[in-house]
Amino acid sequence: MAEGLLLAIDQGTTGSTALVMDTDGRTLTRATKEFAQHFPRPGWVEHEPGEIWASVEESVRTALERGGIDAKKIAAIGITNQRETTVLWDRATGAPAYRAIVWQDRRTAGRCAELKAAGHEDRVREVTGLVLDPYFSGTKIGWMLDEAGLRERAARGELRFGTIDSFLVNRLTGGVEHVTDVTNASRTLLLDLKTLAWSDEMIELFGVPRAILPRVVGSAETVGRTKGLSFLPDGVPIAGIAGDQQAALFGQACFAVGDAKCTYGTGAFALANVGSQPVASRRGLLTTVAWRAGDQVAYALEGSAFIAGAAVQWLRDGLGLIRSAADIEALARTVKSSDGVVFVPAMAGLGAPHWDPEARGLVSGITRGTTAAHLARAVLEGVAFEVADLLGAMAADLGRPIARMRVDGGAAANDLLMQFQADVGGTTIERPAELESTARGAAMLAGVGVGLFARIEDASRMAVAESTFSPAISQSEREEHLARWRLAVRRATLHG
Repeated sequence: MAEGLLLAIDQGTTGSTALVMDTDGRTLTRATKEFAQHFPRPGWVEHEPGEIWASVEESVRTALERGGIDAKKIAAIGITNQRETTVLWDRATGAPAYRAIVWQDRRTAGRCAELKAAGHEDRVREVTGLVLDPYFSGTKIGWMLDEAGLRERAARGELRFGTIDSFLVNRLTGGVEHVTDVTNASRTLLLDLKTLAWSDEMIELFGVPRAILPRVVGSAETVGRTKGLSFLPDGVPIAGIAGDQQAALFGQACFAVGDAKCTYGTGAFALANVGSQPVASRRGLLTTVAWRAGDQVAYALEGSAFIAGAAVQWLRDGLGLIRSAADIEALARTVKSSDGVVFVPAMAGLGAPHWDPEARGLVSGITRGTTAAHLARAVLEGVAFEVADLLGAMAADLGRPIARMRVDGGAAANDLLMQFQADVGGTTIERPAELESTARGAAMLAGVGVGLFARIEDASRMAVAESTFSPAISQSEREEHLARWRLAVRRATLHG
């Protein structure tokens, strides 16, 4: 075996990042390459698959060169990716049949509404753990086959479908392997959560030919080997795959039931490990596969707040109150509290557990004494309140409190936000030294898949918490904060 170095390919919505890590979790080198976003119509978002592949190739090549690392020392490759983004390509040539339709794309909203009106949503949720929404891959595939005129080619067996993980594995293996891991498969609306196999019922409902679907594989196993690449030698095992949020959950070593993580990016994505059986949410959360490693399967509840870091960007770009996002903490610390000001970050509606697309952002509690510092503090608190709602929904679904939440993403570096998150969430917050948990999760899965770690628990040495934030307010103070938040949310959801 090579020298125990792990190559993580983190293929995101706006760019691709390659990192080389050792088995102690140290990042030895990294490189990122962005690519173009295409918006052919309002609500449509597309990527060129060839540009995605070129960005992966360049980021890997640059990272290896920058770090002076011999590619022959790579023991395994782990892949993590933007989820739900849908690609169709030619089975024989590998050429894309159409641009990739991105997870953000809303063109199939009408089709989802038709399926809801026909009474299918409850059954879809029961089988897949998901809701009928254009976010997921199922209706995207149907649109490409019908509206882009590809159904006949698919019926003749000429096309392959995949999410980005599947597309990358196919390219990395010289067109040999057509696979997808269970975490990505669980975001397509086509996977039966209980059997972890493609559902004949969902395939028929969404009109997807079974012949175009990839083989479903585990998240930590060798699924193929590199072949015919200019930037990596032949034979490097691809041994770890997970969608970005599940990879972050694994990368934060959330291996016990009730362990949770939150990624603070443009929005906030929280997942909680619910164990070896799927848990149906009664609180507006999604049920998804967390990972499968050998015979060990873990499921997760997932909730998303649409606006997190984007609210800080609004303070900077929309209001001009700060020069850089990093300035918000210093400004907010100039006051001891928000002085009753509450900010609801509903600029793009409210996600879980409220699910109100018509809600709009709101600032309440303003007096003549309100300053820019009070508003800055309220913005940070508004993000924490959103995540506290997700934690509350998870605890209710699990029937137990979320005792620990690990954090990553850019805004997780903000100590004031993290302390307030611990206070209003009533949970201990743990933050690692390196906040790139998504790529670390892919590397950890690859290490397990190739045998560098005998058990998933052994991989936890790659994820070491550096900072801890414990609740520092009383239960009565917490309830006062939450009461103000709930009142503000009710006001933000008044329509008309």
